[in-house]
Amino acid sequence: MSIAGAIVVFVLSWWFCFFLALPFGSQPRQNPEPGHAESAPARPRIALKAAIATAGGLIMTLAIWQIIAADLISFRK
Repeated sequence: MSIAGAIVVFVLSWWFCFFLALPFGSQPRQNPEPGHAESAPARPRIALKAAIATAGGLIMTLAIWQIIAADLISFRK
């Protein structure tokens, strides 16, 4: 896998993991302020979820790289 391919795989897997991590631990506020959405989380913890997505993206990228390097899946004829 080339460097450009690895970057593309990492970015795609990072977003996949980030969207998977977003709903975990999210609870709405008990008394939302006027003008705010009632479903907005009280503590979104975006930095923690980004860190989880980074770890998951790295693991997924390494797994995909190993699959391609072992020729289990080949994109060439």
